[in-house]
Amino acid sequence: MTPASQSNTHAWRQAIPLLLILIGWIFFWYWDTASAMVRIWARSETYAHAFLVLPITIWLIWRQRAELLAEAPRASLLLTIPVAFTTFLWLLGELTAVNALTQFALVATLVLATMALLGIAVSKRIAFPLAFLFFSIPFGDFMLPKLMEWTAAFTVFALRTSGVPVYQEGLQFVIPSGNWSVVEACSGIRYIIASVTVGALFAYLNYVSLRRRLIFIAISIIVPVVANWLRAYMIVMLGHLSGNKLAAGVDHLIYGWVFFGVVIMIMFMIGARWSESPEPIDVTTMPPRNRPIPSVKAWLATIGIALLATAGPLGFIAIDNADQTRPPALARLAPPEGWTETASFATWKPAYTNPSSELQSTFTKDNKAVGLYIGYYRNQDYGRKLVTSTNSLAQSTDHIWSVVAHGRSTPNIEGLPNSLRSTELLGKDSTPETRLVVWHWYWINGKLTTSDVEAKLYTALSRLRGQGDDSAVIMLYAPAKLAAETLPAFTAQVIAPVNQLLANTREMR
Repeated sequence: MTPASQSNTHAWRQAIPLLLILIGWIFFWYWDTASAMVRIWARSETYAHAFLVLPITIWLIWRQRAELLAEAPRASLLLTIPVAFTTFLWLLGELTAVNALTQFALVATLVLATMALLGIAVSKRIAFPLAFLFFSIPFGDFMLPKLMEWTAAFTVFALRTSGVPVYQEGLQFVIPSGNWSVVEACSGIRYIIASVTVGALFAYLNYVSLRRRLIFIAISIIVPVVANWLRAYMIVMLGHLSGNKLAAGVDHLIYGWVFFGVVIMIMFMIGARWSESPEPIDVTTMPPRNRPIPSVKAWLATIGIALLATAGPLGFIAIDNADQTRPPALARLAPPEGWTETASFATWKPAYTNPSSELQSTFTKDNKAVGLYIGYYRNQDYGRKLVTSTNSLAQSTDHIWSVVAHGRSTPNIEGLPNSLRSTELLGKDSTPETRLVVWHWYWINGKLTTSDVEAKLYTALSRLRGQGDDSAVIMLYAPAKLAAETLPAFTAQVIAPVNQLLANTREMR
């Protein structure tokens, strides 16, 4: 063993224990975030692959052990600075109960801690294994609505091209042999996430040039989307041609995975034709480029990251304790002038989970009815939050109410955002079927928006300023035939009292 290799070995023996101690310290403070990730992996088939991410990462690093031992780890104090940013990201995510943000911040902090203690030269050699850790984050549910819309649109187009008459209502469509609907399982999100994860690993192991790797990863994104469209079309056609004896039950999911597996296998077989072999590296001829890691520098990096990582959880505890207050109680809203409060004209209620307080009323004027719903949230956490993918006007599994159209409305009324979300609902609770138009927006501690991202940002800023997290969703709805007339007229009269009601509820914290 040469003096250089002995020096490198000594440096690794010093760096690895420090890194393990630092990782353990980070997990101690962020245990709730880490355990939440594992719970999602366990309950969701979409993210079950994440159990393999850490073992694969360790294997990818192990297979490079000879090259790594030829390098001397050298701590970088500069790489401790970004930990302040990831800690702040975690704090924002925790204040707004955004799982994806807190989990991204945790993984990023672990990666930065590794890079800071091992140094830039070593980090370059394990750049992909470290980046691969981000595939452990359960992230992608936000794509569900758009993927479901694309799947429904392609299926309807393909059916019509095949000569099958189709009547479509949003994500539901009717063909002569029966009724079909696109639900979360039909979105293809599972195929996409699985394909991208495996595709990135395949590209890293089989290609050397960055260009080929990026091209194959792009293909691994596009192929499952198109494959899912074809899968949905073929399943409907199988059911249609067989009189709904085939692909009409749980077996259509099995057919889908078989088809997806065949498509991905073909993709990999084609990709393997352009595989590249990396040039062998003779570690015995590698010149020692780094001196051993100075112990003082390594300890300073460890202590700096440990302190920065601790700041996030301690900051959240202080802010959360200061924000906690009694549950809110929405007062009754008096009818606007000329309107009368009456019984509900529809059985619909938005699928918003666990609001702190809610109000739903119906008002009529000249035999024209308008409904009002307010869901008020306070002391938000992962079990009670205003903005989440599970909150919707109607769940895709609801057999009575369904969303058939999305849009925007610009009533230009003072006290409202510049534009409102406008959604058309179809209800099968009566004959003839009920159709509603719903205007909806968010109220975040006095600020109005229709954007989920802005709502989360306003909530985080409000909590950082010590103003609490009081938030609400406001919905106005009316029968579709009269909505263009009744909604603007009613909104102009009710918006000021509604804003005042929300402001009074906030002031009574």
